[in-house]
Amino acid sequence: MSQELNFKQELTAAFGQPISENPTQVMVEATYRHHNLDWRYLTIEVAPDGLADAVAGARAMGFAGFNCTIPHKVEVIKHLDGLGESASLMGAVNCVVRRDEKLIGENTDGKGFVESLRELTDPKGKSVVMFGAGGAARAIGVEVALAGATKITVVNRSVERGEELTKLLNDKVPAEADFAHWQGTFDIPESTDVVINATSIGLFPDVDARVDFNPDSLTPDMVVADVIPNPPLTNLVKDARAKGCKVIDGLGMLVNQGVIGIRYWTGVDPDPAVMRAALEEVFG
Repeated sequence: MSQELNFKQELTAAFGQPISENPTQVMVEATYRHHNLDWRYLTIEVAPDGLADAVAGARAMGFAGFNCTIPHKVEVIKHLDGLGESASLMGAVNCVVRRDEKLIGENTDGKGFVESLRELTDPKGKSVVMFGAGGAARAIGVEVALAGATKITVVNRSVERGEELTKLLNDKVPAEADFAHWQGTFDIPESTDVVINATSIGLFPDVDARVDFNPDSLTPDMVVADVIPNPPLTNLVKDARAKGCKVIDGLGMLVNQGVIGIRYWTGVDPDPAVMRAALEEVFG
């Protein structure tokens, strides 16, 4: 019997603004090809005032799911039918999954980051300095705390957002959180074990931008992580390597959170090596 012909592709996507610099499509479609899945991943520019229509369109066209990136990770919640445990806890969504015709918000950012961190050090008992208080910072802060970090210092220019995240962490996870108002150049405390850039500083095309901190306050026993995937070799990564720190670039978190998202959508366990190789081929 001949194989039944089926010309319908399953659709997934990323919604964001800006979005053209986002390389997620490269690793996701490489995974679809590797597993012989007739699926597509679309990179779609969605302005804030178009988010409701974009979600409605994904719903109407039967998307299996989609990622949300800057600036939609918090705002998208009001357009969904429900939240998974992690997304509910941190109040941010980066991965939407269709389940029984309902769109459910999940958050894979933090779990992906913790997987990358564990490749270099166990978060348990660690003191963390984290720059940023947006959707990525929420996810990372919550998951790092759940993984056993004992102290998290949130460093942010906006006092309101920084204090809001600090309160969320103190209220909902077993870690001590404090807020440091980011005014001028920040010195990393000597007691710090892990430094995280969870801001968009250094993201293409603003590749010359620098996280405003004192590189001389880094010590070789610190782990320094940047969430920026494009380019993966940010100024922070360069500065940290020059100081002898162990470094996690943005590709690590991107791949590990993508593994979880693809599993949610397809039920397939993707090979992270295939995903990383596809990204490294693009970035050289």
